[in-house]
Amino acid sequence: MSSSEGPSSSPDRREREKVKDGRPRQFDSKAKALCWASADIVPGRHPERWRKDIAGNIVCKRFFNCSGCLCYEYDHVIPFSKGGDSVADNCQILQTRVNRLKSDKDEIDKTKLKDYSCDIAFTDRELDLFEMAVYGDVIRPGKECRCRTVAEMLGKYKAKDSRPACELPKS
Repeated sequence: MSSSEGPSSSPDRREREKVKDGRPRQFDSKAKALCWASADIVPGRHPERWRKDIAGNIVCKRFFNCSGCLCYEYDHVIPFSKGGDSVADNCQILQTRVNRLKSDKDEIDKTKLKDYSCDIAFTDRELDLFEMAVYGDVIRPGKECRCRTVAEMLGKYKAKDSRPACELPKS
């Protein structure tokens, strides 16, 4: 292994990827917050937890930088490689699969993006299960509940939270 390969060169490479021509590649936390807030709201879902990308895919805020159907990434509308800055006005959320298709394209038909989306339409019940598993509760108009702890299920603990325990869907 030469001196330019291996673990010692990895941090230098990552630093070069982060900044190009003095421009940061990654969006900062303020840009990400504004980007999330500007994405379409999922009707009937908590807007801090769920949004839709530009192709209409539902994504969960906790599923950032993964590859599942509810996962998303922050994307440069005008690709970074084509001069796009890492600012809120140039940011959109995209389901991870869709972002892989878009890659460094700056103009792509939304129907093509939709065609590359996960072909799964989640029911409200399924989204409730995801939300309960990820957040420990479900918050949406007409349905607020929380997960019961094991101690509570065994009768050893009485919850101080006044919200009812979520009922698990029956098969």
